[in-house]
Amino acid sequence: MFPKTGKKFPGNGRASSSYANLIADILKSELGNSHQAHKTLMRWTGANERTAKNWLSGTNGPSGEHLLQLMRNSDRVFEFVLKLSHRPAFPSNQRLAEVRNSLQVTADLLSEVIEVRDGQDTPK
Repeated sequence: MFPKTGKKFPGNGRASSSYANLIADILKSELGNSHQAHKTLMRWTGANERTAKNWLSGTNGPSGEHLLQLMRNSDRVFEFVLKLSHRPAFPSNQRLAEVRNSLQVTADLLSEVIEVRDGQDTPK
């Protein structure tokens, strides 16, 4: 039987601490740090409120099934896990759509500028 020495898993706390803080930063940037953010995390993962609060505060990071649920619901968490695992980060469909829309807006703006210039250059 193992002696009860606390709730922390032994090891170098620095790596897990930075992981927890990075996840917290990602979740806070995406969801904020409100009560609604806790509820969203609970809905996404099935975790209890205390667990969601710990993730947002950076006290603990999600593991196992909860991490998979977060990856399923958050493109930023998904991309972070890929980067952390040294895998090529493929942009999510949402991110690709955002880039496409941004490029479309830029192309439309360029077309308008070209039309205005063409109209000014033409003698009347």
